[in-house]
Amino acid sequence: MNRRHIVVISGGSAANSLVDVFGKVAEDRGCFLSYVIPISDNGGSSSELIRVFGGPGIGDVRSRLVRLIPEDPTGANTEKSALKAFFNHRLDSSPQAARHEWLEIVEGHHSLWNHITSPKRELIRSFLNTINLEIVKRARPTSVFNFQSASVGNLFLTGARIFTGSFEAAIYLLGSITGVKDNVEVIPAINSNFSYHISAGLRDGTVIVGQNNISHPIAPSSIPTEPVSPRTHSRKISFDMLEHDKVEDANLPGSLPTLRKQNIDFRKEDTEGLSSPIDRIWYINPYGQEIRPSPNSRVVDALDDASCVIFSIGSLYTSILPCLILRDVGAAIADPKIRFKILILNGCLDRETPEYTAKEFIGAIVRGCCGNESITEADQIKEEEWKKYVTHVVFLEGPGTPNVDRAELRRLGIEAVRVYGRRVGSDSSGSLNVAKPESSEVVKSAGDKTIMSIITEGISDATKTPVDSSAGMLYDGAGLGRALEAILGGKGDKSRRNTLIG
Repeated sequence: MNRRHIVVISGGSAANSLVDVFGKVAEDRGCFLSYVIPISDNGGSSSELIRVFGGPGIGDVRSRLVRLIPEDPTGANTEKSALKAFFNHRLDSSPQAARHEWLEIVEGHHSLWNHITSPKRELIRSFLNTINLEIVKRARPTSVFNFQSASVGNLFLTGARIFTGSFEAAIYLLGSITGVKDNVEVIPAINSNFSYHISAGLRDGTVIVGQNNISHPIAPSSIPTEPVSPRTHSRKISFDMLEHDKVEDANLPGSLPTLRKQNIDFRKEDTEGLSSPIDRIWYINPYGQEIRPSPNSRVVDALDDASCVIFSIGSLYTSILPCLILRDVGAAIADPKIRFKILILNGCLDRETPEYTAKEFIGAIVRGCCGNESITEADQIKEEEWKKYVTHVVFLEGPGTPNVDRAELRRLGIEAVRVYGRRVGSDSSGSLNVAKPESSEVVKSAGDKTIMSIITEGISDATKTPVDSSAGMLYDGAGLGRALEAILGGKGDKSRRNTLIG
């Protein structure tokens, strides 16, 4: 059976910078391209939608859908640009001003409607009116919807989900209205009308509840593992729950207070480090108990038809792992019929992965894939078996990037491919991080060129200047695309061994 799928596992904003690269690789090979996106995000405006309506965290899904809206390079199709601006728009940061702006949009008076044709405008408005009606119906003295910084795209998807009763129908509707290509699909990791949250266990025993609190908290969120007085601790938890239970919203009585908070205001930068490295991620019910959800059946179907899986850049534990720890996903990825399992290593380190090496990134992915059925199995898997889950690592080299021990990865049967990028904050013409390859960097042949010669092609000697930046590096789209093409087998190579869909 010919496998005609490239599956990209990622979160939202970080991987958006690589969407054009993935799209070109898939298009050149005549492949379907599937993005698997987690639904455990409970930060930003998604947190308010979850609080009032329940349902999945839709921010990352919306972000990817809007990024996939085709652009007209000539600028002749103004509606495409208008639709992208519309679904990307956030309301004012003032709650009162945001509410006023929202009513202008719903009533059809806002300037965002300019250049959107009447049929599409009225279709979109119908779903915005659906969510607006629900907002009014659910208003209570103790709970009213906060429009502060709300995403119009998130509000549309929620309205469409409530109207149709299906999250995937809402995704299909947004993709159809905006003209997302037929060979590209966005698949939520879990297909549900309910909320799914995650917890992180640190090596020192601390448990952190909620994705937002793991990656960029706005308040302390850990559950004390050794309270000074169990009786006092129990009373405090009960008091907090009692206070939250007075608020009539979509949360079940007795739900963990930290899952019921508004997380509209948060900063992804300048967050405190974790008290200890993350040991494990798992899903929880509203009361904090561990659960093991099944994935969206379309995720497994896409993997069953895949010849390549890409673990994209983004938050390791809150974007990638929530997709991998679902039942059956790890087994599907381990299938040897998927020939290429490529980890694109982050260009910088963050709160979740301080001082991580490439090997530690791989280890976390492997444990996530194995641990969805048995925690014991995840702990016992041998390093020699890691190549069943990751076959290649693509990485940048420079200040602030994860360390890559290529000899160690080679010992594990994992090929490491270095590509060139630019420092954070530079434009596309900024200095690129390039070091001349050593002989050991020739990792694979592709026709009469090596991977290293392919990915350096077209870069002048004048740009081969090391950069000094502690903030990390950004991938160069052209260089990354050439690296992926070389790994998967060059175009025109008729060898079954070197073709993606063979």
